[in-house]
Amino acid sequence: MRHVLKGLATAAALMLSAAAQAGNPAPDEAGAMALLKESKCLTCHSVDKKKDGPAYIEVAKKYRGKADAEAKLTLWVSKKHTVEIDGEEEEHGMVKTRDAGRISNLVRWILSH
Repeated sequence: MRHVLKGLATAAALMLSAAAQAGNPAPDEAGAMALLKESKCLTCHSVDKKKDGPAYIEVAKKYRGKADAEAKLTLWVSKKHTVEIDGEEEEHGMVKTRDAGRISNLVRWILSH
């Protein structure tokens, strides 16, 4: 069952990525920031400074030039997983929306840095 769910999540991420690339409009910064605030992402992340989590410019650097960047980052922000902070395992939050357009916009905004 776990493999089926993982496969479905991967397929969904790839579809989101393909849809985003279809017209590939510039990301809406205000919309991305609103989702970051709603989801409390800015508690651990910032645009240009490391906090408990990496800065978004570092995330963009990590994924730059990778064909599957949007798909991987889409999964990262929309699926529960754990991260290590100060030697402790903690649950990483997910974005507080299921709206594929808002998630795609956020991912494209992060990758634009």
